[in-house]
Parts: sequence; structure tokens; C-alpha cells
Amino acid sequence: MKTQWRKWSLLAVLIILLLVQPGQAAEIVEVEMNGLPVEFDTPAVISNDRVMVPFRGLAGLLDVQVEWLADSQTVMAVAPGTQIKLQVGNPIAYHNQEPVSLDAPPMLTQGRVLVPLRFFSEAFGCQVTWNPEGRQVQLVSPPVKMEVLGYYALGDKTSSSWEDLFGKPYPDHDRGHTDLVSCLALGWFSLDEAGNLLTTSRTGWQRPDGWEDVLTVSRSRGLNNEMTIHMVNGQGEITALLNDDKACRRAVEEISREARYYDGVNLDLEGLGLSASGSELLEIREKYTAFVTMLVQRLHQEGKTVSLSLHPPNSSYRGYDYAALGKVCDRLVIMAYDYGPKPEPLEKVREAVEMTLAQVPAQKVLLGISVPAENPASLTEKVELARRYHLQGIALWRLGLLDDPMWQSLSYRIVAR
Repeated sequence: MKTQWRKWSLLAVLIILLLVQPGQAAEIVEVEMNGLPVEFDTPAVISNDRVMVPFRGLAGLLDVQVEWLADSQTVMAVAPGTQIKLQVGNPIAYHNQEPVSLDAPPMLTQGRVLVPLRFFSEAFGCQVTWNPEGRQVQLVSPPVKMEVLGYYALGDKTSSSWEDLFGKPYPDHDRGHTDLVSCLALGWFSLDEAGNLLTTSRTGWQRPDGWEDVLTVSRSRGLNNEMTIHMVNGQGEITALLNDDKACRRAVEEISREARYYDGVNLDLEGLGLSASGSELLEIREKYTAFVTMLVQRLHQEGKTVSLSLHPPNSSYRGYDYAALGKVCDRLVIMAYDYGPKPEPLEKVREAVEMTLAQVPAQKVLLGISVPAENPASLTEKVELARRYHLQGIALWRLGLLDDPMWQSLSYRIVAR
């Protein structure tokens, strides 16, 4: 991204230089927010020793509502508890109706109003750091509310989901990290080709002894929970299930019966459409969507939610109709990982998000993050990506694998809903 940023054409640079008022020197600078580069439609520049940026681009980045009053050339920006007012050419701004002197007033240049980045950002709770060597501004925004789904699986002594979540070895418990998680996806179930619901499986997913304690303690901490049903199409098991109407009906019945203990169901059927094409691929998508639709209709009648864990649209598994599934289900977890390099390449993750949002509303999408592939800095980047695209939140695979620096990085960036 930084390389792409530096590839602005000479013409664009000359335009920016012409935009600055006479007698002022201008330098193009880079802006980062929460570890990710920011690209404005007009690059940030230095004017009178102050970094100036387009107000609409900055406001959008901060989720601030803005209004442009053309007659008076005034910018109004509002967020809960904060209101600022700036006027082109006026060195006096207003922060919650209190006057503030500006070293560099807003300026209007070819249809773009540039405002002082530090004043605007700090007014809305951001930390602003200037790096003179790199000619770069680094912004850190306040933590944002988002859904955090934590996959909970039976671990071992070194990767216990219980201890990672509740802070103490089973059966003891404390607050732990429950303030950073809003929902558990409990990986205790699978299906066989005949539609039987299993509490043990070939993939290692199983329901542990004392599973009721997980439900009791998590609910006491305000967490919702979903029963996760995991199945892999390694030998065509899912395909066989979907091709058998009787097996599909049995699966819905058995899932519905077990779901009475949970707030909802997370369906994680992986590996569809790897080698299929044409009419065969279309048939796979239609049958999976039909099965999901049948399950959703049943569970919605019983007041339960349904989420899906799905391969990303830019993966090799193409057996999923994201648009149709997005209309039927309550939310989709896009497992944007397993691309090869570690940390997961940001551009591939971004591509997965954009391809998904072309078919599914952002408020229904969670960005799946594979914890073993990330570090604290790259985890922060993925969270910021979810924030910028206004996703419902993130999903962490899995609890028991996050170390303390990762939890700390999450605490700086999110407030769990």
C-alpha cells in the first residue's frame, strides 16, 4: 500500500503544489491510522507547518457526521459529545462552542476544503503523532464497539479456551478476557453423511465433559453462545449429505433439538466447490443454500440465530452463493485466511472483504482472523480493516491461542458489544 501511495504521478504533485496559498511551502506527507495507510482523494500536505487534509475524507475515517455550508464556506462536524466548526480562511475554530486559535486556517482549493489534521482528529479523541523523518502522521482512534465472536474448542493444557477466556484453569473462573468477547462459537459438533448430529468427529471437534459449565459461566459474564457444527468435504461427506433430502431433514431436526441449549447455531461446512465448475458448481451452491434455508426457517421459528463460517470469495472453494446466503442468514463469518504467507497478506484480506461486500451488507459480515497466523501488529491491522469497512465485527479462531500482547492490542482497538 505504501508503495502504491508513493506512485502519485508528477501531475498530481504539481496540482497539490498549486493548491497551496501564495507564500506557503507545501510538502506531501503520508497518513496512517491504526497501522494502516490512509488514501485521501487529495493528498495530505504541509502548510504553515501544519498537516492539512480533505475534511470529508478525514471525517469518513473517523465516522464523524459533517455538513458543508457553502454560503459561509463553513464546515460543521458532529459526533456524540463533540461538535466543531471551521470556516475557510478563518484562524478561529470552535470546539463545543469554545473558540480555538488555529496556526493554519482551513483552505478551499479546487473544490476541496483542507483542514488542520491535528485539530480535527484530536477533537474527536484521536492520538496524533508526527514522524519528521518519514514525513508521516500516525493516528490512533479511540476503541470502537464491534461484535467479537470467539471460537471455543476443546484444547490441551497449553491452549485451553476456558483458561484463555475465563482467566483461570477449569473449573475456576474470573473475568479473564470476557470483556473483549461478545459471543462464543462452541466447536463441539459435527454431522455425518446421514445427517446425524455428532459430539465427536473425525476432525477432532468434540463436546467436552462439563460443557454445561461453559454455558453457565459465559452467560453469567454476558456472553451469547452458538453451537458450531463443523464438517469437511474431504471425501465428499458434505456433498453426500446435501444430495440426500432425508439426511438434510434429519440434520435440521437434530440440530434444532440440540439448539434449545444455545442462543444460535454456527454452521461451518468447509471445502465445497474445489474442483467443480459449470452446472455442477451451480448445483452445489443451490443445494447448500437450500439446506441452509431449511435450517434457518426452522431455527428462526424457535427464536434462534444462524451464522455461517465461510471460505472467502477469493479462495479455491467456490461452492457458496454469498448473496443468497447473506439474505437468508443472520450473519456470515468470512474466514479470510490460509492464503499462504504469515501474517495473512493484507491485500488478500482486503480483497476478500470487498468481494463479500459486493454481495452482502456490511452489518451482516464478520471478518474471520486466524490467530496462529498473526502477531499483535498484524491483528491490529485486521481489526482496523473491519472498522474501516463498517463490518459487524471480527471472529477469532480461536480462544486458547491468543497471547497477552494480542489481547492487549485488542483492548486498545475494540469495545465488545
